[in-house]
Amino acid sequence: MKTKNRITNLLLIFLSISLLTSCAKKEEQTTEKAETKKARAEYIEVEPNVRLHITDVGEGKPVVLIHGYPLSDAMWEYQYHALVNAGYRVIGITLRGFGQSDKPYGKYNYDQFATDIKAVLDQLDIKDATIGGHSMGGAIALHYVAKYDAAHINKLALFAAAAPCHTKKADYPYPFFTKEDISKWVELNNNDRPALLAAIGGYFTLSPTSVSPGIGAWLGGIEMQSSPYAMEQALIALRDEDLRADLPKIKVPTLIFNAKEDKIVSFALAEEMNKAILGSVLVPFEKSGHALFVEEKDKFNEEFIKFLKK
Repeated sequence: MKTKNRITNLLLIFLSISLLTSCAKKEEQTTEKAETKKARAEYIEVEPNVRLHITDVGEGKPVVLIHGYPLSDAMWEYQYHALVNAGYRVIGITLRGFGQSDKPYGKYNYDQFATDIKAVLDQLDIKDATIGGHSMGGAIALHYVAKYDAAHINKLALFAAAAPCHTKKADYPYPFFTKEDISKWVELNNNDRPALLAAIGGYFTLSPTSVSPGIGAWLGGIEMQSSPYAMEQALIALRDEDLRADLPKIKVPTLIFNAKEDKIVSFALAEEMNKAILGSVLVPFEKSGHALFVEEKDKFNEEFIKFLKK
């Protein structure tokens, strides 16, 4: 009897160990699967043969960032860090034709860019996000909210936005540039693209020393990743698009950043948008030019996070 009891006890111990080992393996496999699920796509196909590069980092309420001309989602490097640390999920979208996104022949107007953004946010199943855009990206973010009735979005941020128009009109004198000015840039793009980037660079910062040589070289490297064709077509969009009809359609809380000394997007233009978008808040920047996201990055990040928390 004692021998049988011992054998029975040994069998029970063996079965217990086997069961525990099996459970541990299943738990390990479940954890591995969960970790695999956490991996996020770096490219999202918005139509056949067109994939956009995405930076998708952090956890929490989503923030969508649209870059300016002729940069990419890489320009938000110092915003990604601050926003992730503040508890947000940040999704930087590189528009077609720029950075590491595909560069197809075709349309490069605000409607196309807004359609692409919608495709990304649909596929990621984003809800209640803040969308923010710099310069041309600000105009595109504004057009997206108006065109799609703020789908996926509950707040809008406009950073030195080239909106609602980037060129002077007979009845809208607030932009700095004329159609002829931008047409010259189009011609320069098609004949000496580095010269175009140098010309834009001359307007981009408050002064030649307001960003370090390293930051300047970094931004220049991002710009040279852009497709010459996309740069040409986007300049034409900047020259010709008129979003004044979109302004009354903006019904979400809106933040506007603009430097008083910005030489690309006038502070007067930001003031007009502030008047036209009901309930919008304008935050002036005193120590930067058009590159306020790096020239005054601490103020930029603090004010943006303050807006996100409201």
